Amino acid sequence: MEDFSSSNLMDKIVSLCRRRGFIYPSSEIYGGLANTWDFGPLGVELKNNIKKAWWKKMVYEKDNIVGLDSNIIINPQVWEASGHVSGFSDPLIECKSCHTRFRADDLLEGKYGEVITKDGHSQCPLCGGELTESKKFNLMFKTFLGPVEDAAHLVYLRPETAQGIFINFKQVLTSSRQKIPFGIAQIGKSFRNEITPGNFIFRTREFEQMELEYFVKPSESEKWHHFWQEERLNWYLDLGIKKQNLRFRPHQKEELAHYALSCVDVEYLFSFKSGEQWGELEGIANRGDYDLKTHSQHSGKDLSYFDEETNQNYLPFVIEPSAGVERSFLAFLMDAYDEDEQDGEVRTVLRLSPALAPVKVAVLPLVKNNPALVALAQQVLLDLKTKSQFLVVYDEVGSIGRRYRRQDEIGTPWCVTIDHQSLEDETVTVRDRDSLKQERVKIKDLYFKI
Repeated sequence: MEDFSSSNLMDKIVSLCRRRGFIYPSSEIYGGLANTWDFGPLGVELKNNIKKAWWKKMVYEKDNIVGLDSNIIINPQVWEASGHVSGFSDPLIECKSCHTRFRADDLLEGKYGEVITKDGHSQCPLCGGELTESKKFNLMFKTFLGPVEDAAHLVYLRPETAQGIFINFKQVLTSSRQKIPFGIAQIGKSFRNEITPGNFIFRTREFEQMELEYFVKPSESEKWHHFWQEERLNWYLDLGIKKQNLRFRPHQKEELAHYALSCVDVEYLFSFKSGEQWGELEGIANRGDYDLKTHSQHSGKDLSYFDEETNQNYLPFVIEPSAGVERSFLAFLMDAYDEDEQDGEVRTVLRLSPALAPVKVAVLPLVKNNPALVALAQQVLLDLKTKSQFLVVYDEVGSIGRRYRRQDEIGTPWCVTIDHQSLEDETVTVRDRDSLKQERVKIKDLYFKI
């Protein structure tokens, strides 16, 4: 693995994403919109593959977890009950001169350098202007439901997907006939009006969450909290993240969310432009019975669980592994990025897990001016597309070496080359991205070899 400086690696990732169609700046033809991003043809494939891998692990491989897709705009009373209206805020400081807004904790931690002068005044790190006192800034986006824009029609874009699960707890419990312990999984968009979004797609105002709410007996909550910590760490490891780049970080008591009894973050060692920095991939919280209790109280509906073994009702505790899709996307890219030298040239390669790679197989005729080779390559392509549920592409432009390099750069695990021997014995060459080994395989056996 090549050694990259943090800023150098981030620059390479951003350049690769734009050049090869992973991520584009949003609204670029109109000058863009600060820290908003669109996922291109390859980006949407990688993003979908991350979500598929999460859903497979969390829902399909478990017997007691079911899925949900709740609405983005829900009754505003939900956010009042959950505490988001009164308490979902960050400390904000604004410059009186240039009107740049900063998170107060970023200034205190020295993210922008020294902001306190010798005479004790707080100055803007950008223009030197005077800073305001810290004030609370609610992170929820407001909008209106219907044609009238007044307080009676005020609603919010959801800042998290969890509350949609809690308000559907009893309906899911009844319709799916689950018993404690069981979970409800959801993947969906969330929106937070972040004061200082940045670090490419690490912190954005519109993002996707992959969340599980796992309902357990109160007496067993810590056991399950530890269980899900190991489950989630292993998910990243199984998909190729290097162990030395992952760690657990328990939250200190003073930083716990108001609803949490305890919380542990899975962190990744990101290479930001400011340097290497541990950043949260997902939080795994023991939320206690806070959510079901508060929604029971505010709605007047009984959200307790009836335990047939003890013949008692109780409010389950909730263990919540909550991961960000975009942060996972960035971590997988950074961890997979590599450069080596092949045939005197620098080869850029994304060593993505085959489960995540946007393109699984590229079909390449050795030359494009041989009709028989092209026809056979097209037939192999059609056969793979028909049999598989993954993306297969075709490329006949440029030398075979150049085509291999293009596929390496986007993380394609296997290239299938149709050459003159293929016309004689119905075999093809399968090239492995990482080992560079090439193997002759019968066309009829190709699908089972990749």
